[in-house]
Amino acid sequence: MTSGPGFQNPGAGARSLLVLAGIVVIVAGLRTAAPILVPFLLSVFIATISATPMFWLQRRGVPTGLALLLVIGVLLVAGFGLGSVISGAVREFTQSIPFYEQRLRGLGEQGIALLAEQGIEVSRAAVMQQFDPGFAMRMVGRTMSGLTGVLSNFFLILITVSFILVEAKSFPSKLAAILDDPVGSMPRFAAFTETMNGYIAIKTATSVATGVVVYALNTFMGVDFAELWGLLAFLLNYIPNIGSFVAAVPAVLLASVQLGISDAAILAVAYFAINTLIGGVIEPRFMGQGLGLSTLVVWLSLVFWGWALGPVGMLLSVPLTVTLRIALENRPETHWLAVLMGPVGDAPPPPPEHPRFADADEMVAAAEAAEPEVEAEAGAEARASR
Repeated sequence: MTSGPGFQNPGAGARSLLVLAGIVVIVAGLRTAAPILVPFLLSVFIATISATPMFWLQRRGVPTGLALLLVIGVLLVAGFGLGSVISGAVREFTQSIPFYEQRLRGLGEQGIALLAEQGIEVSRAAVMQQFDPGFAMRMVGRTMSGLTGVLSNFFLILITVSFILVEAKSFPSKLAAILDDPVGSMPRFAAFTETMNGYIAIKTATSVATGVVVYALNTFMGVDFAELWGLLAFLLNYIPNIGSFVAAVPAVLLASVQLGISDAAILAVAYFAINTLIGGVIEPRFMGQGLGLSTLVVWLSLVFWGWALGPVGMLLSVPLTVTLRIALENRPETHWLAVLMGPVGDAPPPPPEHPRFADADEMVAAAEAAEPEVEAEAGAEARASR
């Protein structure tokens, strides 16, 4: 059977359909493989955070094996502590959701009655149909329960992190061996890796500070489950622009039914001050312009990765999207998509044309010859991004 000319040289419409079909298959595969992908992606994320202290110990003369054992020991203690806090608090909070939901409904009815006294008629049935007072509470319970389920694979994650850390130093040479153009691509990859490591390190430090301050604030005001709100603030602070404000919603709602509207308003103002200080003053001071994603893309990535991979997908939405943007901007055919994903006035330069190499030996030799230039350029780009 002979193929028609349309199959030999498909037009733009056919190519677009093939691309769309491929995207659908990839997304379906992501959702299907989520039970396997989520522990692996979380392992890569934890390994990225852990690599900085491990390399610091090695530079101070600590043997690699001992540095790895120290880092894994800290992760083990932190994992068990986090697991105990999450499991106990989530169990108690989940059991209390019906009570708080009923109290929130009561507040809603009081608000409708207050409006009626002012001559503003509002349909109670319509408001109660559109306003679900327990949605935020149930969402927090589901999110934390999902994280508890992920932590059940803690030992698998820890083993994967150990192997990633052991082989971390060999990744650049392996990457140079498989790239078609290491001389042109390695500086971008090195700068991206250093920027991402710096971003995660700074974001982790500010997230810890946010969680501690939020925990102290809720404890001082007497809000129930203060450790849960501190943990939620720590986790959601990894999501730029919106994560910290989303973390305030369930705590403020709980304070409104437990302490009253005035105390809830004070708590909301305090949350706003914390997020403005840490997210608007401290982080930009150390992070510079960030990683080049528009606010809309941050929100859409949060929704998509959360839908595809669950709570861990929301936590990793920004690193995953930034990696996707770097991949898109390095290809001339998809560079326009990288421009659309960035903020206003932050269009990455188009990828330059570089000569191809005849064979793998010539490619590796060129990469090794350009290594000093690659390191210098990567360091300069990383410093400029900060």
